[in-house]
Amino acid sequence: MKHFSTTLRLVLPALLLCSLPVHALELKGRLEWQHKVDMRVVENGVIDAVNVTTGQHVNKGDLLVRMDQRKQKAALLEAKARVARATLSMDDAERDMARTQELFDRGLIAEEELKDGELKKAVATTEMESAKATEEAAQVALGHTELKAPFAGIIAANNAWQGAVIFAGKQDQPLVSLAPDDQMLARVLVTADVLRRYAVGSTAQVQVNGDNRSGKVYSQGVEAVRIEPEGAIYELDILFKRNAKEVLRPSESVRVILP
Repeated sequence: MKHFSTTLRLVLPALLLCSLPVHALELKGRLEWQHKVDMRVVENGVIDAVNVTTGQHVNKGDLLVRMDQRKQKAALLEAKARVARATLSMDDAERDMARTQELFDRGLIAEEELKDGELKKAVATTEMESAKATEEAAQVALGHTELKAPFAGIIAANNAWQGAVIFAGKQDQPLVSLAPDDQMLARVLVTADVLRRYAVGSTAQVQVNGDNRSGKVYSQGVEAVRIEPEGAIYELDILFKRNAKEVLRPSESVRVILP
């Protein structure tokens, strides 16, 4: 009986070891943004206000940077005044056309006078459409003086300073870089054989600061990052959710477990 007990203690760990997934891989990786948006202005001007700093969390629609808007606001006011004038002209043309049509129907005026009224109304309509288009263009130009967050995330870089003169065609650096941080990527380097084993959408585990997170394969590298004796090396990205109030940054080391 003692010999049997000793044998059982030796065999049990071996049986447990054999029960672990044979093909599971544990790899060292690094964190990356899921994506990042570099934001620039499309109009020349002077920066009037900067409302963010690097590392700040923002919500969708938050104002990040505002340029001097005086020129654009003046153009918009002028465009609105043009629309107002066009509206008056249109109303006048429609009244004249109504009277002209009535007189024509009663046989009191010739057809040429009716056509003159129709032409006047057509000109007023064209002027109204042109004025509205000018107003819309002025509104767009005013909108281009502001950078607003297209989604909630973190300010990854801020190169905007109040008073800086910006030339739209000579922006070597983006004014603001924004990245979503509710989800992040764990990037590992694998051979082609490993890459083929894990299709996009496959489950995976990411260990961040000792805490395991459920994730899934987000993308597979297409071009090799380098060539090793064992073969070409590719990037494999695992997408996972960040915990609330947790601060994660690109290039931090993580462990990725591929089942």
